[in-house]
Amino acid sequence: MTTALPDVVDASALPADAEQFDVVVLGFGISGGCAALEAARSGAKVLLLERAAVHGGTSTMSGGAFYLGGGTPVQQATGHEDSVEEMIAYLTAVSREPDAEKIRAYCEESVEHFTWLEALGFSFERSYLDKKAVIQPGTEGLMYTGNEKVWPFLEQATPAPRGHKVPVPGDTEGTKLVMDLLRDRLAETSAEVRYETGGNSLVTDADGTVIGLRWKRFDEVGFVACNAVIIAAGGFVMNSEMVAKYTPNLAEKPFVLGSTYDDGLGIRLGESVGGATAFMEEAFITAPFYPPQSLVKGLVVNKLGQRFVAEDSYHSRTSGFVMEQPDHAAYLIVDSEHIEHPAFPLAPFIDGWETVAEMETGLGLPTGSLQATLDRYNEHAARGEDPDFHKQPAWLAAQDTGPWGAYDLTLGKALYAGFTMGGLTTDVDGRVLRADGSAITGLYAAGACASNIAQDAKGYSTGTQLGEGSFFGRRAGRHAAAS
Repeated sequence: MTTALPDVVDASALPADAEQFDVVVLGFGISGGCAALEAARSGAKVLLLERAAVHGGTSTMSGGAFYLGGGTPVQQATGHEDSVEEMIAYLTAVSREPDAEKIRAYCEESVEHFTWLEALGFSFERSYLDKKAVIQPGTEGLMYTGNEKVWPFLEQATPAPRGHKVPVPGDTEGTKLVMDLLRDRLAETSAEVRYETGGNSLVTDADGTVIGLRWKRFDEVGFVACNAVIIAAGGFVMNSEMVAKYTPNLAEKPFVLGSTYDDGLGIRLGESVGGATAFMEEAFITAPFYPPQSLVKGLVVNKLGQRFVAEDSYHSRTSGFVMEQPDHAAYLIVDSEHIEHPAFPLAPFIDGWETVAEMETGLGLPTGSLQATLDRYNEHAARGEDPDFHKQPAWLAAQDTGPWGAYDLTLGKALYAGFTMGGLTTDVDGRVLRADGSAITGLYAAGACASNIAQDAKGYSTGTQLGEGSFFGRRAGRHAAAS
């Protein structure tokens, strides 16, 4: 792996008899598939290149959740009021550097995007899961999948559930259904799909306009001329050198979520012609300790025996704060009244102790530190209060009935999973931007190789990657076709 940028091919090297397309898309994941479909439906002659032997990419590793709102049919059917403005307020609140234009477009067109997704050939179940979970375990169509009900965000925007899951049980097959439908819908258009073929260099003219690319298939190399290239080639979690450079926490111990081709080539292709990047240091890293949801009523402490986060936070928000603790170490403490062992514990159970003093010794915490933290937590929890971290009353319960157990949230002990979040800077239509904000004519990016509204793991919501990848992929496809 490398951090080096690919060569840029001068227009003079583009063969006169090179194949000509209107739009070339690199990558057949959710964003590339949506971009190619919209471009083809807009009348463009489209070529979709995929380095793997099959469609899907890293998208098929996700659970099939799309972050959608503003009054979708599922929200309405399950009695959950939502509005464009409240969705905007929430996404603005959880973004490090909110892009107002992108957020507004995403929220204003969210219901339309919901309808477009269903038109691929499936329907979100009109049902709601009222539990604290990572993703719906069954076919439930809606649940809370972010920090909407967590302080301070619940004071900045009226909470509404926006995690819409494809009606497939479990957490691994939902997106495959969508990707198969995308493949089928693309087959109904004139778009051409070529597998085991990838772009490795962009072709530009004297003005820096992208006018084609060089592709490779095994030992065969060729060129294609086009009016626009849409890069939808994934993140860089599989590139050890890029990970070490930008997101070193991912290089330490987590299990990375990515396909073989999440090597950052798409990002580096964009950079090679002057594309700027943003949030390259951001990574989604998480090891959920729930379900069961009873564990949320426990308290999380660091190696000093101190709390540092509201335990009812979305799991990647909690994990983001764990990464800031000494030695990335943390423990979930639960008493015998509330402990319930997870069926698939990502945060392993350490042990149980009859007294808090024994637990402090067993965990190597400073003498008296956990006792003081527990005493304060229990005193306020009994009154439904948490003045320190504003954990919500529904998840507050005194942990005062021994024995006590502890789960290990420490990086390297818990099974953390992660992926990269940074990428090429783009405008609302997916055009790749230079550092000065000007657009590179003929070049677009979408999905995990672009920086959009998912910027910070602490503010992430399950479904954002698929939601924004498909949404901004569509916009890129339409705009590229029109150009």
